[in-house]
Amino acid sequence: MAAATSELVFSPQANHNFSRILSDLKRSNLSITNRLRSIREDADFVAEAAAAFSRPLIANERCGSWYIPPENKAGSAYFKSTDGHTGQWRFSTRRLNLQLLSIIGECDGCIIVDSTRRGKRMPDALSKTVPIWCCVLNRALFPNAPAFHELYTPPNAVSQSEHSQIESRIPEHVASLRALDINLDALRAQLKKPLRPIWVTQESQLVPTDRVFDEFHPVICCTSSRRVLGGEMSEGGYIQGAGDDTENWALGLTPQVFWRHADALLSTPEPDLSELVRSLVSQQAADINTSSPKQVAPCLFVCSLPLAAPSSPSTCTVIIYSKTTDPSSWVKSPSLMEVGVGKHKLASRNLRLALPSINDFVRRFLERTQDSTSSEDSETNSSEPKRILIACETGKDISVGVALALLCQNFDSEGSLNAQIQSSGHTKNDIRVKLSRIMTNFPEANPSRATLQSVNSFLMG
Repeated sequence: MAAATSELVFSPQANHNFSRILSDLKRSNLSITNRLRSIREDADFVAEAAAAFSRPLIANERCGSWYIPPENKAGSAYFKSTDGHTGQWRFSTRRLNLQLLSIIGECDGCIIVDSTRRGKRMPDALSKTVPIWCCVLNRALFPNAPAFHELYTPPNAVSQSEHSQIESRIPEHVASLRALDINLDALRAQLKKPLRPIWVTQESQLVPTDRVFDEFHPVICCTSSRRVLGGEMSEGGYIQGAGDDTENWALGLTPQVFWRHADALLSTPEPDLSELVRSLVSQQAADINTSSPKQVAPCLFVCSLPLAAPSSPSTCTVIIYSKTTDPSSWVKSPSLMEVGVGKHKLASRNLRLALPSINDFVRRFLERTQDSTSSEDSETNSSEPKRILIACETGKDISVGVALALLCQNFDSEGSLNAQIQSSGHTKNDIRVKLSRIMTNFPEANPSRATLQSVNSFLMG
């Protein structure tokens, strides 16, 4: 008589082989080829959504850019899913995303694109963080219109209990926004109506419409990925949220490089794909042009390395290198300082020790150029406005932290040079206000938590 399945006993070696086979199958299904094909498939849905609603596409970074060809991308947003996690429900005063308001006002709304990994219907960034943002801005910009103050969340992703808990925190978020002392009247002038989130997934029925929403600007939250309830192996190679966790699979590939070479990448056999990706990434690195400086305050600029042509005498340049160097070698000239702080956490720790020297160097330059404005033969006497340029590897992290420290120490709320360096003892709120202004001027800035901790430690003494 045949044995029942429950009576079968496998040897330890057989169990080991079975586990290895399952791991190999999962690994092959999560291949680069399947990820790129899944991204392309989801991007087709995003294009359908854009055509249906006739609104500009905004990528919620970092993931969203994978699903939008660069020529179709109207801008970027930075809504974090962690701000929408259960029990968190935060409104970020660092990532205000105010750059979206002009687009929303001009185009009567926008489509924010993001994705989420297996099992979820939509990311928390779209189901909760964006709704919180819309509600907070509506209450701040339309304080005398209670009809505009309601919180909207998707009922198929947010329970009524969670909705109520989120809503109870809205007043404190509004207060935190107002505490930043931002010109709310100027923001209000960019909008004709309040904001309201609307949600679209691959389960939605898309019907082309050029409808104008009379009562609100629609902020359409588009989840690009199709929901997968089982394992990837049951989906014929499709991977939900394929554009996520790129550090684990992309080999340095970026959305820009992918879309530029999409046909070649998608037609290359898997065994040859890694080599092609590395070749394209290497080629892209060689072709990178120097970036233009980004103004973050009246005379403060940041940019990435390498720098373009040498700066003029009217510019004080501070370069932050990802190698450690002796402080005695940092000052190269009265207007050039090259600081080596190392990489990653070491860089942020060394930044705390370097900030006093950087601040003193920049202060001497500012005071010298201020004193020499009446001198005919001074090298720094120029018709060009005086400016400070801080450069680091990305132009978005340590350079932004240095700019924040200099802004707090040397400039008043109008951006004018303080007569004296402000002594240590800044409050967190003072620093938060200055940071919000930098982030409003340069939304792509992304100072790490470790960088900001070093700056806070320097400023608060």
